[in-house]
Amino acid sequence: MANSKRRLPAAPSRSPRPAPPGAPRRHPVDGPAPEPSATGEGLRRRAAPRPAVEPSNRSRHQDVPSKPERLHKALAQSGIGSRREMEELIAAGRINVNGQPAHVGQTVSPGDRVKVNGKLVNLRFSNRLPRVILYHKPEGEIVSRNDPNHRPTVFTSMPRLSAGRWVAVGRLDFNTSGLLLLTTSGELANRLMHPRYQLVREYAVRILGEVSDESRRRLLEGVELDDGPAQFASFQEAGGEGANRWYRVSLFEGRNREVRRMFEAVGVVVSRLMRVRYGPLVLPPSLKRGQVLELAEGEVKRLLAGFDMENPEADRPPRRSRER
Repeated sequence: MANSKRRLPAAPSRSPRPAPPGAPRRHPVDGPAPEPSATGEGLRRRAAPRPAVEPSNRSRHQDVPSKPERLHKALAQSGIGSRREMEELIAAGRINVNGQPAHVGQTVSPGDRVKVNGKLVNLRFSNRLPRVILYHKPEGEIVSRNDPNHRPTVFTSMPRLSAGRWVAVGRLDFNTSGLLLLTTSGELANRLMHPRYQLVREYAVRILGEVSDESRRRLLEGVELDDGPAQFASFQEAGGEGANRWYRVSLFEGRNREVRRMFEAVGVVVSRLMRVRYGPLVLPPSLKRGQVLELAEGEVKRLLAGFDMENPEADRPPRRSRER
């Protein structure tokens, strides 16, 4: 029903630092930031209406006829890994189809029995839409399934799947909160993270004290880190009281603890860090910590189209926001 739809809020316009001549084209913003949207129009830097998210029951997908597809593609769509990783596993002889070793370029159909490292997997074909959710990650959770310290993991908060698995789009470190995207499509996750698309990551940063003009200039022009140079695309004040100050910063990559390390490089310690935007999607103010919100079917289709991926048709019931 139309009245049940909620629109994701638009993020305030930003003006990231222009890229130097010859730099790769920055996908969602390289001027005033477009209105965040999971639409193809948003990815092409044109303002678009905000997407709607439709709440409903967590019904299972209905099976529909599927055509044969390349094995590595079907495995990626099923959340097992990226296409390249699947091709490597096939070449290494670690994938079997119907009891026989698979080969690169092989096609599979519904009903084929596929095993990865001896474990049977349920394939998801492209006529079934992947699921995409926004998760408001709290501090104190790790974005990993394997942690030797047995810390809480974000995956325990995810809706249960009858097939496949959730793939996190990038990571947030243990002490960072905010927007985390997850999907059932390894291929979509790979495109959302790939440097070629230069998707903007925006953060709200709280520090003790103020950032000097010289430090701000260095952060915008670039500072040297252990793993190479890094720079913010935008840097704006966001208020604060007393000794604490808030800033909004954005960048086009997601290296480990990059934002914290950049501030440390100019002698500033971050006391709180929260991601508020990833590419065309923003963290809704109404989404509380520990909650997930799933994109509606139409938004998923437009997100796929924005990355020039196939736009599969599926009779997929929309799903309800869920609190942990």
